[in-house]
Amino acid sequence: MSRKLEALDRRKARVRRALRAAANGRPRLSVFRSSKQIYVQVIDDVAGKTLAAASSIDKALKGDLKTGADVAAATAVGKLVAERAKAAGVTKVIFDRSGYIYHGRVKAVAEAAREGGLEF
Repeated sequence: MSRKLEALDRRKARVRRALRAAANGRPRLSVFRSSKQIYVQVIDDVAGKTLAAASSIDKALKGDLKTGADVAAATAVGKLVAERAKAAGVTKVIFDRSGYIYHGRVKAVAEAAREGGLEF
């Protein structure tokens, strides 16, 4: 495994360890970004289930987005996941940036989810 991937795995584990301590039973808003798309899930770690999910390849967003790898796409995905989470009865979450720097697309997802009504 490359050193970059090992470093990402260590950062991801460190972030998740801190989240587990601070969660207090709240679901986790997890972000994954690839070079071409962005994916977001609201996960209940106690039950081991995904409560809501959205991505830049959803049919609801695909036609409206120029590309799935920019801040505009991340903002749209953040709003959509907030809407779906509220429909599932979730209002308070804990943000899991998955080892990524809180900047750019990850920050855009978080801010859009906050605007959509999720508290974290």
